[in-house]
Amino acid sequence: MRRLIFVIPGDLSSRTGGYGYDRRVLAALPNCGVEAVHRALPASFPSPSVADLEKSVQTINFDPREGDIVLIDGLAYGALSEAAIQRITAPIIALCHHPLCLEPGLDPKHSAALRDNERRALALASHVIVTSPNTGALLTREFAVPEARISVALPGTDQVDRARGSGGTPALLAVGSIIPRKAFDVLVEALAGLADLEWRLRIVGGDAYSPQTAIALDRLIAEKGVGGRIERLGELSTDRLDKFFDASDIFVSSSLYEGFGMALAEALARGLPIVTTTGGAAAETIPDAAGLKVPPGDIDALRSALCRLIVDAPLRARLSAESWRAGQTLPRWEDTARVIARVACGAGKQPQ
Repeated sequence: MRRLIFVIPGDLSSRTGGYGYDRRVLAALPNCGVEAVHRALPASFPSPSVADLEKSVQTINFDPREGDIVLIDGLAYGALSEAAIQRITAPIIALCHHPLCLEPGLDPKHSAALRDNERRALALASHVIVTSPNTGALLTREFAVPEARISVALPGTDQVDRARGSGGTPALLAVGSIIPRKAFDVLVEALAGLADLEWRLRIVGGDAYSPQTAIALDRLIAEKGVGGRIERLGELSTDRLDKFFDASDIFVSSSLYEGFGMALAEALARGLPIVTTTGGAAAETIPDAAGLKVPPGDIDALRSALCRLIVDAPLRARLSAESWRAGQTLPRWEDTARVIARVACGAGKQPQ
């Protein structure tokens, strides 16, 4: 059985889409004929110190076996220096959820440096796993990664029951870490203009990655006078989040960019009607018949789409039916792991 060293920075238990993907892949790989070994890197990525870079190389190269393959999560790989990558002894597969340089709010100089570093890093990988065709096309177009070295391993979903809804005032659900890219401020601004309608919103997601964004969001909610209708729940366990999915009538994503949009896929799996932006891969994750789509950052367009779904129950029902239908065709985590296992078993020498 081939051994795959899955290298992930920070706390694997963190409740984000990327860490959730990594956890589920680690659990599913052994059933695909691959021995998966998790190795943790410092939490300082994607801004590691020189000492953390040195420690990372030592961690990756620890206890080598003939035939090992290293899979490195993009949160670390895109920030590893060229010199560090060249010291890794086993062939490398890079896992790219989305390029680090596309995270909103970065200083332009920092973003440009990340882009250059990630381009160099990807050129040194034997193969690149992406979580959507959109991200794969982006890497080919803007990072010079040949299509032949890219494989798409879509995130899996679990078989779940169809959401039963609130049975009353339309309940909206938004899920994601409170970071600039998720643009919850845009969502609050949009809903603040619908104060004359009946609705309530729950936001599920942790504050730890950008505390200043969370503070600004709470301030905005108070300033707009919608604190009694918007509830921020923080991070939730899977079981608790499932209950909120079940009790929701509409799922909304105001994200500026998604490498895939795992929360969107979870909403499809439950048959929720969806309002989403078209940022990144979100436009292709959600079928046109299952939701209303708006440009990222467009408050007026998002407000209009939300208004339509809040007031039009028959429209919600039609979108819900299409969402449920699409959700039944989504890949499972075993499918995701099989793609990665095939790549691992076929991985060869590092590119020259």
